[in-house]
Amino acid sequence: MDAICDALQVPGAHLVYRQSDPDHNRLDTTVLGSRDAVHRAAVSATRVAVGLIDMEGHRGGHPRMGAADVIPFMPVREVGIDACVSLAHEVGEELARELDLPVYFYDRAALMPERRSLADVRRGEYEGLREAVAHGDRLPDLGPHVIGAAGATAVGARKPLVAFNVYLDGIDEAAAKAIARAIRESSGGLPAVRAIGFAVPERSCVTVSMNLVDFEVTGLARSYDAVVAEASPLGGAVTDTEIVGLVPEAALSPGVASHIQLEGFDAAGQVLERLIERAS
Repeated sequence: MDAICDALQVPGAHLVYRQSDPDHNRLDTTVLGSRDAVHRAAVSATRVAVGLIDMEGHRGGHPRMGAADVIPFMPVREVGIDACVSLAHEVGEELARELDLPVYFYDRAALMPERRSLADVRRGEYEGLREAVAHGDRLPDLGPHVIGAAGATAVGARKPLVAFNVYLDGIDEAAAKAIARAIRESSGGLPAVRAIGFAVPERSCVTVSMNLVDFEVTGLARSYDAVVAEASPLGGAVTDTEIVGLVPEAALSPGVASHIQLEGFDAAGQVLERLIERAS
């Protein structure tokens, strides 16, 4: 992980956040910088990741399909989403050409409507995608038509999302999965919410892990309340919650942190606008 983070820090690119834990078995990073700098950072770190990580031996609670699993580009300041789409396509082309990596474009950078959703692109994870491609299905947009030890990479452009985990005790993994299924948009739940449920052995509990892909549509409080409403009849109780990575300041209106039982949040290091000012 240190090697990947070192590779991200090319001139003009600022690594402003990194997070990992053994249950997810996943490194999450955020880099701020100019268009060219974040391009070089993404390619540099991907080169290191695919050289060090063998997906044949990788296991973790979070869905994954590759050593460099997903690379999203987001507009922050003085840039629009169209520029991020163009950048995603440029980086994807370089990864396929220089690293011989299968690349899928998703969200606003998707070339096919059915690949707008990252969950659909990553369906079946590394093992399922490898099998599908071997049978000539779900072929990548760019790169070889075979999923090797480094897996595949999803490259996209999107608005900033909020990664929000709710930890619960009193219920098992099957119940956590059922709660996630009930609240996510794809199952008829909350709009702009993606959710999965899984066990967290390190904490002796379970989690409902959500991506709030548009917090202005469904925010932290509403998603938290939905989890509580589903968990309570099953005997589940929230122990605490966490925000993984960065969050726009507008997503944390007054009183929200206490309402959602937020723990371990570092406003100075996780509120996007504060990091932008620091990196400027």
